[in-house]
Amino acid sequence: MALTAGIVGLPNVGKSTLFNAITKAGAEMANYPFATIEPNVGMVEVPDARLARIQELIPADKVVPTTFEFTDIAGIVKGASKGEGLGNKFLENIRQVNAIVHVVRAFDDDDITHVNGVINPLDDIDTINTELVLADLEAVEKRYARVEKMAKSAKDKDAIAEFKVLEQLKPVLEAGKPARSIEWNDDEQKIVRGLFLLTSKPTLYVANVAEDDMANPSQSKYYQQIEKFALADGAEVIGISARAEEEIAEMDDADKAEFMELQGIEEPGLNRLIRSAYHLLDLRTFFTAGGKETRAWTFRAGFKAPQAAGVIHSDFERGFIRAETVAFADLDKYETMKAVKEAGRWRSEGKEYAVQDGDIIEFRFNV
Repeated sequence: MALTAGIVGLPNVGKSTLFNAITKAGAEMANYPFATIEPNVGMVEVPDARLARIQELIPADKVVPTTFEFTDIAGIVKGASKGEGLGNKFLENIRQVNAIVHVVRAFDDDDITHVNGVINPLDDIDTINTELVLADLEAVEKRYARVEKMAKSAKDKDAIAEFKVLEQLKPVLEAGKPARSIEWNDDEQKIVRGLFLLTSKPTLYVANVAEDDMANPSQSKYYQQIEKFALADGAEVIGISARAEEEIAEMDDADKAEFMELQGIEEPGLNRLIRSAYHLLDLRTFFTAGGKETRAWTFRAGFKAPQAAGVIHSDFERGFIRAETVAFADLDKYETMKAVKEAGRWRSEGKEYAVQDGDIIEFRFNV
């Protein structure tokens, strides 16, 4: 399932450090703007404690977690929508991702140059969001005149529907607000998706805090500013220290546990980030268990049982008969499939069943 979350931000805010920590891919880092030019893409495992519990209760030969992609995109500067810095290249790279992870610098360090010479998270956020809005406004304005003519002269139903969407979009973008601030119905949403707008993408803000603040990001004045903005923007915010997370990612399990205990944290901040980005992409997980492997599978929220079966193999979807299903919470509670069935919690679901996050499924099919 080729869905990717793009990591964006001003130059030198810690994007590539964060990407390295997430993927251990070794993306280039440097203390100067535009060290990242071509986007780096890395696969990450989705941390999920349910896998270990399923393996404990229904042992298999191996355990396979699910994965998805992060893309590290070059830093943006003011004027990118007009071609400044890496301008159009940056914007096109964002256009290719499904969701935005917006990294904002929330730490002081005289040794790391800030592109604007001063630490101001809200100004940094505004710089990027403004460039995205301006790029979308330019795209909408170009399409507006052409679609208006088609809607009025040809009485084309599709053109009329699109023009109504453009009429709503244009004043919102002119006011400096993102396309995602508008509530669309299902038909309108299809049209918006076809416009490939940068500001229609779901966004997660990541406050890159100092290592001293990693256990309690809310004590950072910078984090507080970012959190207030994110809440007003209807977005989620996470506070992590990219530098510390990169160090944690390179430690063995014993050192990692000791470091986290000293810092007063229960798990790496990256785990929270990965799970948040996964859900931002509207992704969920179902499991298959026992035998050769216990495995986590990624599906889109709202998938019906045959679609979820198709994630495993197209034959499963084509020849779908039923999905024998147990909720993870029920297996966790009753501990054996026999006990689950005796409690009446085992289910046989048909083609219209909407798969739920955490379902443990055995698909029956015939081709």
